[in-house]
Amino acid sequence: MRFNRMLLSTTLVVVALVIQVSVLARLHLPGAVPDLLLLTVLALAMVYGHVGGALIGFGAGLLADLAPPADHAAGRYALVLCIIGYLAGLAKPDNGQLKSATGPMAVVVAAAIGSTLLYAGVGALVGDTSARHVGLSGLLFSAALYDLLLAPFVVPGLMALARRAENDPLAEANSGGKSADVAAGWLSSGTGLRIGSQRGGLRVKAAKARVARAGRIKGVKRL
Repeated sequence: MRFNRMLLSTTLVVVALVIQVSVLARLHLPGAVPDLLLLTVLALAMVYGHVGGALIGFGAGLLADLAPPADHAAGRYALVLCIIGYLAGLAKPDNGQLKSATGPMAVVVAAAIGSTLLYAGVGALVGDTSARHVGLSGLLFSAALYDLLLAPFVVPGLMALARRAENDPLAEANSGGKSADVAAGWLSSGTGLRIGSQRGGLRVKAAKARVARAGRIKGVKRL
């Protein structure tokens, strides 16, 4: 990953984790906690692709595993977000632009349900059965609902920020070339002269102007 990607991803992940732990977790909503960290991973994965999504998801999950008040084994959420980030990166648009909000919203719902199931499944493998006592169906519904309501305020803005921070030289060169071609076409169509022969056309016009001025001067002398 490039440095600007790493810097932006680290900043967004840390900010999302701080807001989730200090604000969203203290709301004491029924069921699951709105997962701002998951939405951040999804937004970056749909811009950077499956490899970047997997790396960002692993780092974000590991940070969440180590940040207090974590009460589960380290690496559990890192594995979950790594898988979710990889799968979300596969849904990256080909041209980097979203045609509609249906696709990202479907990704958010699938990620909310999938991350809850994966987290409970990994917990069952290591002997953590807390999901059974809380109620898995209620967790799935509340996680999907909260993330879906929060996604329109988070995912589009983070995706736009990530695309702007890319600063792709190739894209800039292509856009610059197109603008130069457009400018050249506009000049040639506006003047009626070819770009390569503008200097010769100007010389012809200047010569005609000198002949016309000379004719007018001779006419005055004849008077």
